[in-house]
Amino acid sequence: MADRYLNFTATAPGRFLTRRLGLPQPVKLRRWSPEHPRLEGDLLLLTTGGSRHTDDLVELLTGLGHPPATTSAHPAAVVLDATAVACVPDLTEVHTALHPVVRSIADNGRVVVLGTPPDPDDHHQAAAQQALEGFVRSLAKELGRGRTASLVRIPGPAATAASTLRFLLSPKSAYVTGQVIETGPDAAVRDPADWNRPLAGRTALVTGAARGIGEAVADVLVRDGAHVVLLDVPAAQHDLTRVADRLGGTALPLDITADDAVDRIVAALPTGGLDILVHNAGITRDRRLANMPRDRWNAVLDVNLAAVLTTTDTLLRTGVLRPGGRIVATSSIAGIAGNAGQTNYAASKAGIAGLTRSLAPRALAEHGVTMNAVAPGFIETKMTAAVPLLIREAGRRMNSLAQAGLPVDVAEATSWLATGGVNAQLIRICGQSLLGA
Repeated sequence: MADRYLNFTATAPGRFLTRRLGLPQPVKLRRWSPEHPRLEGDLLLLTTGGSRHTDDLVELLTGLGHPPATTSAHPAAVVLDATAVACVPDLTEVHTALHPVVRSIADNGRVVVLGTPPDPDDHHQAAAQQALEGFVRSLAKELGRGRTASLVRIPGPAATAASTLRFLLSPKSAYVTGQVIETGPDAAVRDPADWNRPLAGRTALVTGAARGIGEAVADVLVRDGAHVVLLDVPAAQHDLTRVADRLGGTALPLDITADDAVDRIVAALPTGGLDILVHNAGITRDRRLANMPRDRWNAVLDVNLAAVLTTTDTLLRTGVLRPGGRIVATSSIAGIAGNAGQTNYAASKAGIAGLTRSLAPRALAEHGVTMNAVAPGFIETKMTAAVPLLIREAGRRMNSLAQAGLPVDVAEATSWLATGGVNAQLIRICGQSLLGA
């Protein structure tokens, strides 16, 4: 659905009027396209003194296609290496580094601050590194003009952040801001042979794939080289078959809560098993708790959470999800912040977050499989198009980018997580929504 307010603010009268009235002034986000696959402009690499990663980062960023510049009038991205910050005086260097350049960052630019996990045995280091989180979340709310800021914690070698930096320093991360992401040497990092098709030769199962976010996820996974098996309820078979035919995938009309669901999934997979499992299927049955009958409660928990647990457990236990595999589950900001009339939905999506944090370390240690989750905010879909106008406008504007996301924003993050490099992360795809921020 067209965002008329966003289009209006792009005009001269719109800019004048919204500025005078103090209204949000969103900038149209530049997303990935074959014609514009990269950020357009220089990248500045800044360092707080004493970092051991500087040389490695120069080499890494150059390899990603962003050789650091020494100066730039309007940089497209700024990477600040703050991994050496270990005490309060070190935080002064963060201000010294970014204060002179933050105004000059180009529209739709990026700020990525690199830190390390807070050390439980060094409370001075822990305080200083945790301070970076508050700093980045606040900076993301100040930048405006489609610019984003994120904190990447690197517990090991800088090379473990390669896929994360590749994502954050690209148009693919347009709706990801104010996030804290931890990489790690234990996240089964394997650089693909071709970063233009990082999922080549891999098989992905996407549930809830007939339309909306699920269809967008399938599109991006295929663009990145994967073969897709697309699952949705039998009632959506027409749309599901249309998507599968368009993408050269396999349609699997199936109720994910059926007793034989996992057996039928395994039968539909190509010989050799599965590499990527994307849990996107979900339903809502909204009603305040006082008015919610048990069947509406159970239906949401069964589809959104119980089926995810059952399917994941079986595919891991049987080895159908192969070593080196990736699981990406869909949570929601409703599961983080709660939402009136959605106690069942919020419970199910918070459950996804709990599942991810608990299972991910064991899945990696025992099966060589990573698990992460995405938490979409207000995304432009047919469902949100039916929301009353004032509520829809509030959903669009109540985030740091002052606009709704698109299904492709969730899909881009899903494909990045399917490529590897992080584990047990919950990534909000919400433009830094004020809900639960």
